[in-house]
Amino acid sequence: MNPSVEDVCRLAPVIPVLIVEDVATAAPLARALCAGGLRALEVTLRTPAALDVIRAMVAAAPDAVVGAGTLMTPEDVRAAKAAGARFGVSPGCTDRVLDAAEAEGLPMLPGVATPGEAMRAAERGLSILKFFPAEANGGAKALGAWASPLAKLRFCPTGGVSLENARDYLKLPNVLCVGGSWVAPKDAVAEGDWARIEALAAEAAALTA
Repeated sequence: MNPSVEDVCRLAPVIPVLIVEDVATAAPLARALCAGGLRALEVTLRTPAALDVIRAMVAAAPDAVVGAGTLMTPEDVRAAKAAGARFGVSPGCTDRVLDAAEAEGLPMLPGVATPGEAMRAAERGLSILKFFPAEANGGAKALGAWASPLAKLRFCPTGGVSLENARDYLKLPNVLCVGGSWVAPKDAVAEGDWARIEALAAEAAALTA
């Protein structure tokens, strides 16, 4: 059974946003992130290997909750679900993608950048959304200003979020977690430096407001 979006967002303060080029790195990467305390993993569909990466992570790291990011079309949703993804993330919020996710039973974290987009998502019954791209849209100051008028909504800000500014978001009353790629640096993945990635994951998992 798939977890709810809220369950996913409450697993840790950070959801790694992963762009994985080589499927051979998938299993050790997932194990290192989980060992560091980050169990919700977003594998973005930005590389030809992405669906195979999801399959490999699901098989190699049973403690991980592996999701698929950059879902742009209904076909992406169906492919992600077939590969074993347990949640989906999209950069925006469209009816076609949300309809497909509902049909597939795939919990979705769709992206919004404005209060109007957030309100439209709320009209569809969604209460947990991705604020994207966070830093380009005013960062924690902007999202904090949404807290009172959009009091029933909670967010996972992604896009420009780093170790240096993550706490600014996590201290907001309307933020459940953040998404970031800094926990799996490209060079560390390429070099197979899993100890470094585990240490970065542990540092991220310990973040608080």
